[in-house]
Amino acid sequence: MAVVSPLMLVPDSDGLDHAAGLLNAGTLVAFPTETVYGLGADARNGAAVAAIYAAKGRPSFNPLIVHLPSVQAARPYVHWTDAADRLAQAFWPGPLTLVMRLRDGHGLSGLVTAGLPTVALRVPAQPSAQALLRAFGGPVAAPSANPSGRISPTTAAHVHAGLGGKVAAILDDGPCAVGLESTIIGCDGAPTLLRAGGLPIETVQAALGAPLATATTPVAVTAPGQLASHYAPTAPLRMNATQIEPGEVMLGFGPTDGALNLSPTGDLHAAAANLFEMLHRLDATGQPIAVAPIPVHGLGRAINDRLARAAAPRS
Repeated sequence: MAVVSPLMLVPDSDGLDHAAGLLNAGTLVAFPTETVYGLGADARNGAAVAAIYAAKGRPSFNPLIVHLPSVQAARPYVHWTDAADRLAQAFWPGPLTLVMRLRDGHGLSGLVTAGLPTVALRVPAQPSAQALLRAFGGPVAAPSANPSGRISPTTAAHVHAGLGGKVAAILDDGPCAVGLESTIIGCDGAPTLLRAGGLPIETVQAALGAPLATATTPVAVTAPGQLASHYAPTAPLRMNATQIEPGEVMLGFGPTDGALNLSPTGDLHAAAANLFEMLHRLDATGQPIAVAPIPVHGLGRAINDRLARAAAPRS
């Protein structure tokens, strides 16, 4: 059977209406957010959500993030908390996901939550993502639009290369500005860091006025992005490399030389935005990748988290 290439849509009124129509029809649409490109489906439609897992080859125990256009649209699905309200008011729309306990009668497919009593919600800031969510008028489940465990997509070309004919359409609005997946905070109880991401932990803690509890390596997966091996190139990756070994290709940071450099000036925001694009480019060489040390503060925490998962033994 011939593979059908996805429609490439631009985020004008026609493209957004077409994308929303495809979501309403139960098909998959990849779309940009400020973090990475997401693989979207109607979160209320079990068959559509199952198609996300099938397209990505994603384990069914790994829950999905539900995207909504506003705080007001998010509140009816969950038992809202004071901490969630404080964080949502401070950082939504933006690269923050909140995990809260589901309300009865929420209407979401059980596949979205992987059977958990909680759900991960996000209000993205990217204008075309906002426009698509408003045009669709419902909750959109959307993990990163790439094969499960592989490098996340920050351009439409990455989506096309990774998923090809497994998606009905790709809404192309250029590269993602943040370039790392959202920070995930559990708000079912004491605010807890579940995944470092595009919003620095220090910024979240300042808004809360208290430190976060941490649960970044739980016994069971309770939020997206917690698998030990994730975000991985095809070739092996080595972190904290101060020199290159024979056969390797170097990804630099700061004054470190390399085939590519995340930020010659040591800017962590630039490094985050460049990370997945540069990993895609180096992975295409077929050579093992050595990555220079990245400071473990601010966005460096999330960068190191992604690199550690990319370097982990493959299952």
